[in-house]
Amino acid sequence: MRTAIDFSPLYRSAVGFDRLVNLLDSAARTDATPGWPPYNIERIAGEEEQGDTYRIEIAVAGFRPEQLSIEVKENVLTVTGKKDADDAQRTYLHRGLAERSFERRFQLADHIRVTEADLANGLLSIGLKLEVPEAKKAKQIAIKTSEASTPTL
Repeated sequence: MRTAIDFSPLYRSAVGFDRLVNLLDSAARTDATPGWPPYNIERIAGEEEQGDTYRIEIAVAGFRPEQLSIEVKENVLTVTGKKDADDAQRTYLHRGLAERSFERRFQLADHIRVTEADLANGLLSIGLKLEVPEAKKAKQIAIKTSEASTPTL
């Protein structure tokens, strides 16, 4: 069981950490994230990618591409599915398939870019890639030695 945690003291004292505090706040919310539609998050570790490529697969059986929307804003990936109300033409004896609209959000790390989206066999696959700018990558610094600095015994 989850308990509510009040993060308001952090808002008052954390300058410049708004996004981190918002992330903590959303993770601690007591209202659970809806479990539909189900999804997988997979790390794709090829030799050339070195584990910096990911794929999110969402089960969206029954949705057409024009009923789905993918949006990235401020490091939040939002996938939305809007189902048309076509029940007037059908009479169901049993309705066991979930055909409802949804909105699923994923918090992305800095420098994650959405590279592609593909809908096949009821699965929406979204490709993601970590692209760290050259200015943020670690740099190796060469160490020089000189003859005068080596001690002589």
